[in-house]
Amino acid sequence: MLLIQEKELCVCQLTEALAMVQPKISRHLAILREKKILLDKRKGLWIFYRLHPEIPTWAYNVLIELSTGCFDRQPYTDDLLKARSVNLSNTKNTCS
Repeated sequence: MLLIQEKELCVCQLTEALAMVQPKISRHLAILREKKILLDKRKGLWIFYRLHPEIPTWAYNVLIELSTGCFDRQPYTDDLLKARSVNLSNTKNTCS
């Protein structure tokens, strides 16, 4: 849901939002990337993920339907605020 709304997020944003350790987040993102659900892009120290542009329409529609009605509810709204609060200009904050 975070990637649907934000279009693209860094690993550290997801780590902060979901309150999970970076290796666990990265492992799950790698699986989704291997299955061509997500696409990654390196920008300097950071790796950003987004939904794969070639995800089948039916799969994208399932994701949208599953998230319908949740965008304005907890815990999603808190997770979104946490993801947006990550300062990517802080060089101590590295994502991978």
